[in-house]
Amino acid sequence: MTTAQSAGSETPSRPAATDDNGIPKEAVSVNRDRKRRQRSIGAVFVAPYAVFMLAFGVLPALYAIYLALTDANGGFTPTANFSKVIDDFRFFAAARHVAFFLVIWLGALLVLVVFLAIVVHAIRSRWLSGTARLFFYLPGALAGASSVMLWLFVLDPVASPAGPLLRALGWDTFTNVIQPSHLPLIFAIIAFWTGAGGWIIVMYGALNNISTEIMEAARIDGANPFQVAIHIQLPLLRKWIAYMAVLSLATGTQLFIEPSLLSQASNAVVPNDYSLNQLAYQYAFDLNDFNGSAAISVMLLVVALLLSAVFVAKGGLFDTEDV
Repeated sequence: MTTAQSAGSETPSRPAATDDNGIPKEAVSVNRDRKRRQRSIGAVFVAPYAVFMLAFGVLPALYAIYLALTDANGGFTPTANFSKVIDDFRFFAAARHVAFFLVIWLGALLVLVVFLAIVVHAIRSRWLSGTARLFFYLPGALAGASSVMLWLFVLDPVASPAGPLLRALGWDTFTNVIQPSHLPLIFAIIAFWTGAGGWIIVMYGALNNISTEIMEAARIDGANPFQVAIHIQLPLLRKWIAYMAVLSLATGTQLFIEPSLLSQASNAVVPNDYSLNQLAYQYAFDLNDFNGSAAISVMLLVVALLLSAVFVAKGGLFDTEDV
């Protein structure tokens, strides 16, 4: 048999099977297997968090709801504990303190953190940008109690490096500085000093994810840095800003360490029931009323969830469309 005859006798190969979209079924199967593996890997990473969240988040919250809706003997009293703590003369004062603190702190975070992140991102010198990020991040290395201990010295006009400024404001003693009317601003400054650096780094990373083509196109069109920030960077940071607001709100409603330490350091100039968490602590461990304490905790949880839902909705935190 000749070569020509052999070639002519070969059976022509069949075209690869395709799906309705014209994509080879083999490729579809490979993609399906890859996605299945990715979901499995994701489940492995999420599982430990889910276990801890269930053990230390969901179950304690359910138990707190149970305590809030029952009396000391386990009887069902859906409103008694809430009425009792709301009628306490300390409740609305503590709620007002926490609200003022949250307004100042969240406002500072939403404005100053985003502004500083954009400024640091605009620095072209790599070493200067890295130094700035380290400078902002370092205060966050101190735990809450440690940072408050440091601020006890900063707020004392006698020992503080800011003593001349404090005395110029008419605050000659530590007691003058930590008057209850000053505390929301003081606590907001402490919280910002401790936590803002980490969020600046997060926002900086988010800014790095913005397409360079978009930024270059804006500059070619004549946009100045302010216009780029307002019309490009801020809209693309919307989800991250919402994420920061939700987590910071959850942290801020739990104000406890700062007023507790200042109360001890000031010989009760700062009351030991300044915040709602402190009041809940008083109910639980001074009055042995865990049901009343749980009622305060549940109200805090409800308010935090409602405000978080607003931030999530306005920030489009779970939107999946491509930008």
